[in-house]
Amino acid sequence: MATRRHFLKISAAAGLAPAVVSAQGKARVVVIGGGFGGATAARTLKALQPALDVTLVEPSPVYTSCPFSNSVLANLREIDQQQFRYDGIKAAGVTIAETSATAVDAEAKTVALADGNRLAYDRLVMSPGIDFNWGALPGYDEAAAEKMPHAWKAGAQTVLLRRQLQAMDDGGLVVLSAPANPFRCPPGPYERASLIAYWLKIWKPKSKLLLLDSKDAFSKQRLFQNGWAELYPGMIEWVPLSQGGKVTAVDPATLTLTTEFASHKASVANVIPPQKAGAIAAQAGVADRTGWCPVEPVAFESTLRPNIHVLGDAAIMGGMPKSAFAANAQAKVCASAIVKLLAGEKPQDPILINTCYSLVAADYGISIAGVYRPDKGRLTDIPGAGGTSPLEAVGGLRGQEALYASSWFRTIAAETFG
Repeated sequence: MATRRHFLKISAAAGLAPAVVSAQGKARVVVIGGGFGGATAARTLKALQPALDVTLVEPSPVYTSCPFSNSVLANLREIDQQQFRYDGIKAAGVTIAETSATAVDAEAKTVALADGNRLAYDRLVMSPGIDFNWGALPGYDEAAAEKMPHAWKAGAQTVLLRRQLQAMDDGGLVVLSAPANPFRCPPGPYERASLIAYWLKIWKPKSKLLLLDSKDAFSKQRLFQNGWAELYPGMIEWVPLSQGGKVTAVDPATLTLTTEFASHKASVANVIPPQKAGAIAAQAGVADRTGWCPVEPVAFESTLRPNIHVLGDAAIMGGMPKSAFAANAQAKVCASAIVKLLAGEKPQDPILINTCYSLVAADYGISIAGVYRPDKGRLTDIPGAGGTSPLEAVGGLRGQEALYASSWFRTIAAETFG
């Protein structure tokens, strides 16, 4: 378990170390959602100010991580290696409410829980992740997902998709559909295509993967496509929006995906549907008409509801993508800002970093990094401060980046969950 000194050291390194809160009784902070954003926020709040009363509301006793879940599809990891309990959070002094938040009353500053209890707060942190826009893609709903899995919330869907791939005949067609922006983990569909191809090349080399895309460009595009040409020639076909890649309807009974120009019958269909912030965000009034949550860029306080902060995938963060690294970084900044706000102090403008690793094969990694700061009410990229892996790799760089990816995941999981 990380110590308070460890968290203070991290915050100080980022220019975020807060002044100690003056004696004012036990201020109450409720955190909704136990993923990389919410769990990190809860632990960091308690580490920075042990006097705070911090409650984490999370119905599941086990968190299943989406980052690295594509490796489960490639049989490089097992699903239980993606799972983490909240013992480290409890040991840090955070109270765990193992139930769901059903309603937020922003006026009364209370959170209603599914078990009938109600929590009062001085500050509320919401990190509810994503939900799907069921019905936005004709033919695709929760029942369809049992035949055409999304696997975009890791767990049972991940296992289902892996089983379908394993049961497919050699020579079968895997069809993966990627949604329009914004969505959780911009490089995720392309890492998934890569690792499914990696597995197919070993076990079902006559098979192919068709990637139907609702976009004409994607994160780390040239790096991915160079890797596909090198490792999986003729196995992955990417169809962009301008060439009829947008899926307009699906038929789960026949595993058929329809685009503007064609219909494609799959042996295995992985449909990643349009997304929005977790449902509690809309109920709380922090989601706008886009389905996502606008926030200011210093403390990530909602621009629609005071005293409510929104982190991670659910939030509109300007140039910062929806990733676990981003959620973890935002959580630390938000926790520091809340401690200052509760002490009657003004939070300082943060500098945030995001690094996103992707695997193209078990030993072939690529990455993209960005640095962000507040500017005109939103987080914006600092020009020249980030970048991607070089297109031309020498000296085993791709293998090194694959090792860096594994190391990053172990580190962030340990820091978040203990």
